[in-house]
Amino acid sequence: MNHRRLFMRATASSLLLAAARSRAQTPGRVYVLGWLRPIVPSGSDLYSTGLPRALRPLGWVEGQNLRIEVRYAEGQMQRMPALARELVALGCDAIIAGGSGATRAAKEATSTIPIVMIGNFDPVALGFIASLGRPGGNVTGVLAAADGSLAAKKLELLTQVVPRARRIALLVSEDPNLLLQVQNTQQAASALGVELRVVRAQAQDYGAAFATMRAERCGAVLVAAASFSLRDRQPIIELAAKHQLPSIWEWPEQVDDGGLMSCGASLNGLIQRQAELVSRLFKGAKPADLPVEQPSSVELVINLKTAKALGLTIPPALLLRADRVIE
Repeated sequence: MNHRRLFMRATASSLLLAAARSRAQTPGRVYVLGWLRPIVPSGSDLYSTGLPRALRPLGWVEGQNLRIEVRYAEGQMQRMPALARELVALGCDAIIAGGSGATRAAKEATSTIPIVMIGNFDPVALGFIASLGRPGGNVTGVLAAADGSLAAKKLELLTQVVPRARRIALLVSEDPNLLLQVQNTQQAASALGVELRVVRAQAQDYGAAFATMRAERCGAVLVAAASFSLRDRQPIIELAAKHQLPSIWEWPEQVDDGGLMSCGASLNGLIQRQAELVSRLFKGAKPADLPVEQPSSVELVINLKTAKALGLTIPPALLLRADRVIE
């Protein structure tokens, strides 16, 4: 009799769980996607339009079965925890966290709502996940690069294009979460025998940052992979041209807009993978079981129009290595 009661209870529990899952996927339900971002984007922000566009073919359409709630820290990282708690209080079905600061804040705010991180950091070392293959907990996501910050490769490319540049600038913002990129780039510069000058754009004053680069006689600039370099890519590109400084970036889309070179994964590809993870989570997948996505390849994109404006001749061997050359 006891066995029968246990069986009936187990069966009832299974039916209740199935019913709950069925309700969670019932047509007509509006799913809430929280989005925690470190800065307010500009009008040309690739993410603001790219993510909703990537979600639509997967069946998630704003105004129909999807509501996106965005919270911006406006560059003030100390605001992240409170903003994360706001999203949790809304009962989001998933939260996208842009960067390590947002991921940390979201993880501290909830242990149950799935979190989809994206960024250029080591999530295992930071304690966000157990491993890339089996994250555990409620965090999964997409990494911008499979090999750290790609600092060594970027510096090597710059030295090939500008062999006389013995001092190279690394342009960063005031975001303390860029420390790992700074450390990686310093180590790479030391190994290559290049002097690195870390230049911080205080309060988005890029004019002052580039004036510092010229005063320090930097021969080229590596632009950090971060939210600021996406939002403010146009003024940075214009200042690099004005000061005749060759630049290397993370994403091909930044070179399309006039940067000299990029070495990294396609931003549109990263957004697509992030959308696919969100879709799977909405359909009932557990973040603990979803491996963290990593780019399978790195693209080298070169803008020959920008090179010509800078008076540079790109080595033929480098052009042959390029995945795409912009004439």
